[in-house]
Amino acid sequence: MEEFMLPCLNKQLFGIDCMGCGAQRALVLVFQGEFTAAFKMFPAIYPILLLLLFLFINLFFKFKGDWYIKAGLIIFSAAVIIGAYLYKMSFLIN
Repeated sequence: MEEFMLPCLNKQLFGIDCMGCGAQRALVLVFQGEFTAAFKMFPAIYPILLLLLFLFINLFFKFKGDWYIKAGLIIFSAAVIIGAYLYKMSFLIN
């Protein structure tokens, strides 16, 4: 499966992980049932999957205030992505 994954251009050019590095492998790990390994690979995988699930459900079921849930999930996903990236980079620097 890994031979079909897209390489990280940022890592190839500069040798530094980008904020999305590990997302593809984490998704594959989720499909394989390796939930802890997926979280360790890319912690934002679960908030992103929750956001995508909500967006899919919201296509068929509209309700009042759905915008707030979408915005909250987007902000939470972005915060987890940024936090995990800063955590990873702090260990690479030290």
